[in-house]
Amino acid sequence: MREPDRIIRLRTVLSRTGLSRSTIYRKIAEGTFPAQLKISTNGTGWHESDINRWIADPVAWRPKHESDAG
Repeated sequence: MREPDRIIRLRTVLSRTGLSRSTIYRKIAEGTFPAQLKISTNGTGWHESDINRWIADPVAWRPKHESDAG
């Protein structure tokens, strides 16, 4: 059975990527970093698999489209 994709918070994303908070949000706006998910009224997080894909190849990273899932 496949393990569910974890949601990780900003602090974990910062430590894993080595990027600053402002750089992450700039890259999200440029479309070169995974966008965050709204997980509560005041909380956001990222799919751990998206961050792992970005870390593996930051230059070639592109957002997954629904048609790419499979």
